[in-house]
Amino acid sequence: MSLKKRIGKIHLWLGLSSGIIVFILAITGCLYAFQEEIQNSTEEYRFVEKQNQPFLLPSQLEQIARKELPGKSLHAIKYNGAEKSAEAIFFHYEPTYYYIVYLNPYSGKVLETANMDEGFFRFILDGHFYLWLPPEIGQIVVATATLVFLVLLLSGLYLWYPRNKNATKQRFRFRWKKETKWKRKNYDLHNITGFYVLLIALIFAITGLVWGFQWFAYSYYTVIGGEKSLVYQDPVSTKKTVPPSKPLDKVWAQMQKEYPHAKSIEVHPPENDSTAIAANANPDEGTHWKTDYRYFDQYTLEEKEVEHIYGKYKNAATADKLMRMNYDIHTGAVLGLPGKIFAFLISLLIATLPITGFYVWWGRKKKKKNTTIA
Repeated sequence: MSLKKRIGKIHLWLGLSSGIIVFILAITGCLYAFQEEIQNSTEEYRFVEKQNQPFLLPSQLEQIARKELPGKSLHAIKYNGAEKSAEAIFFHYEPTYYYIVYLNPYSGKVLETANMDEGFFRFILDGHFYLWLPPEIGQIVVATATLVFLVLLLSGLYLWYPRNKNATKQRFRFRWKKETKWKRKNYDLHNITGFYVLLIALIFAITGLVWGFQWFAYSYYTVIGGEKSLVYQDPVSTKKTVPPSKPLDKVWAQMQKEYPHAKSIEVHPPENDSTAIAANANPDEGTHWKTDYRYFDQYTLEEKEVEHIYGKYKNAATADKLMRMNYDIHTGAVLGLPGKIFAFLISLLIATLPITGFYVWWGRKKKKKNTTIA
């Protein structure tokens, strides 16, 4: 058996075994692409009228929000600018919950308490991340299918590569005539579409695998020159003196002063009596990779440096920026709304590949069956 036939067999059976998962991942990716824009247009509580007065302090918003969700762990207070609601984010791993209390940052009025583990887009995201299976199982299944998809893309490129000048003409564009049979059309749809989406599909696969497998994330980061830790960890607050009064407010005031044009500023209460107060400021709306992450000792408010990639943007090397950019690249948001539209269209085309690939196999199977009978 020739090398091309062997690779063709591998491509076939890997495609048949993972096709339905690839289809689901592509379609859920399409449906999730514009979730932020859709939610902004349908959820009025995300916005407030701009007022000529200062925002309430984090300690004031915290007090109001805790009354809405007593006993829940407050993860952060996030300010989203003069015309958007502030968010009190309640998040915990075990027991697992995720709520956001939307507040008017000027008056503290509670506008909505949203369970972020419910709703249409949460359903879509669970499908994209876990195939609606328990996370510990679904995450492995999705990551494995993504790895298989990466192999399919590379093997597909080998199978696509034209062996002569005549074949080249049929690799780059559809050359159908009226008498062209549907099998040929389907084959061209799979072959030509696969070539044109290849590069972006590879990017989708690689950025997806960064989340899917820890070993892949570290390998990828090392290959592109990374030297820091990928594990987010708050630095330790060591000087256990009497903490300052309302430290969260003081950190917020400093962040507001240093980032007057930030699109959002977030402050995190320390998780326990040994961790720092985390804060971050994002200069852009719709992306995350340029965010400045800062950490302050909860007892002295002395700033702490970190050895992982989630520090100040100016201290990030190229490899660090690529890792921080992973989500924005995966969604297309790194190029703004045009990038999201492009990612949506490519995902839609990727979703067709398992379908056309299946019919390529089915057509050949029927042909063999008919030949045997004859």
